[in-house]
Amino acid sequence: MNSLEQAEDLKAFERRLTEYVSCLQPATGRWRMILIVVSVCTATGAWNWLIDPDTQKVSFFSSLWNHPFFTISCVTLIALFFAGIHKRVVAPSIIAARCRTVLAEYNMSCDDTGKLILKPRPNNQ
Repeated sequence: MNSLEQAEDLKAFERRLTEYVSCLQPATGRWRMILIVVSVCTATGAWNWLIDPDTQKVSFFSSLWNHPFFTISCVTLIALFFAGIHKRVVAPSIIAARCRTVLAEYNMSCDDTGKLILKPRPNNQ
């Protein structure tokens, strides 16, 4: 391959990488909002559950039954983590980190948006 073909291949790879990372951004934002809302609901429900004086007097399952908001939000949060929300929230960062690992062998890197960063060649003396 000549240098012109190599440059075109790098440009095509960069375009595809930035396109893929930018397509993930809206979904990542939605998953972050869902995680924030459910986390705030769980924290609010936990606070109400903890300050309720009846919580100490009844059994654990009875106290959960008496606080359905906390129970439902907690179960929802656990289900979201089992469904992999933690990976969906940071998906672009994971992809960028994996690309950096592969590109390091070729004296390159990329930023969080997928733009390639060419590093100078090391001087062997």
